[in-house]
Amino acid sequence: RFELSPIPTENPLGQEGWCIRTAAALVIGQVYYPLDEILNGKTMDKNSNYFAKYCFERGIDLKRVEVIPDSENEIIEASRRLVSKYDFVITTGGIGPTHDDITYASLARAFNQSLVHHPETLRRLDEMNRHRAWVSTQTPQQREATKRMAQFPESAEVLFVCGDIWVPVVRLKGKLCIFPGIPMLFTKMLDALAPYLPLPPASERPLRVQIFTERPESMIAPYLTALHARLKRQKADIQVGSYPVLGKGVFVSLIGRDRNMGIPSNHEQRIESEAQSTEAKEPLARVWLAQIASEVEKEIDGRIVSDEEVKVLKESGVGEVRRRMEDGERSTRTTEGPDRLHTGTSESSSFDTSPAPPRASSSASVSACDSASVAEPDVEVTVNVEIKKPKLGEVGWS
Repeated sequence: RFELSPIPTENPLGQEGWCIRTAAALVIGQVYYPLDEILNGKTMDKNSNYFAKYCFERGIDLKRVEVIPDSENEIIEASRRLVSKYDFVITTGGIGPTHDDITYASLARAFNQSLVHHPETLRRLDEMNRHRAWVSTQTPQQREATKRMAQFPESAEVLFVCGDIWVPVVRLKGKLCIFPGIPMLFTKMLDALAPYLPLPPASERPLRVQIFTERPESMIAPYLTALHARLKRQKADIQVGSYPVLGKGVFVSLIGRDRNMGIPSNHEQRIESEAQSTEAKEPLARVWLAQIASEVEKEIDGRIVSDEEVKVLKESGVGEVRRRMEDGERSTRTTEGPDRLHTGTSESSSFDTSPAPPRASSSASVSACDSASVAEPDVEVTVNVEIKKPKLGEVGWS
């Protein structure tokens, strides 16, 4: 095992107390003229999906995911633009010994730096390869190709974050982190990078509540539209989305940061102060995620479900969905307190909710779910699509 890099004492964003609020991902394809592995479907991009989950769980607002070909001009333009706009930018792909692995060289040019061999990375590379029989048979040209993987921009910060991986995370401008494209390496190195990042405090991490209803989306649309408008007026820290599953029903997603957990942070107080001074109105009343979840559950004749239940409901037949809804209805009526509310996150949350009142059975047929709305929940388009979540401080967040 290799030693890990020490955690820097200075904030990479340049000012003490700053933390990452926004992020972007740049997925770099491998060009085999005239086709591209990712953009022509040869390679499925898993890394951007993992990065999206990584950001959500840590309270980072992922603003953009771009997929570009392995072209120097494209890499230079995209990296400069994303670094100028966001706090945390990653690149994935384009690292290796072949002619089309140009990520390091292109990023060096993007930020006006020379490309140099990194001695410690070369040492670790040699250590990994010394027991491999093929190393002794390499020609000088092949050895030089291997060393290309240890050529980084001269002013880059080189972070060894995994004891069993010789490849480092290379960071430029305190915010752009360069990762390999292999999903197994990418996910392990991204997870290990967390201690080296100025992440938001745990109190600012969002929660997700999912509510399933058998009603078709058109039946609940007027209520959700009115709810969205009301939350926007109240500057509530809650997003509302609906995701129909053809022939089964609709998942309503609520994403927010519940505040019934103690004293508001300085960031929250600042946002509230700005909102009040801008609108010159009475202080904004707090809106709790748990209260809204309970309201939505009642209004759409639905039931709060966990991530595991979401998966089962999506994969089950209509009859199984109905049976689970009936079982959930019975258990909901006999359960009190926070155990009723499953947020779908890895962290526990305490909500002050009371049991839902008995509901009348829904008269809408499961098969009546709008056939024109066939999108599955939590499916994101990742090619040149901006993920439009409001950032902290904008309307929709508090």
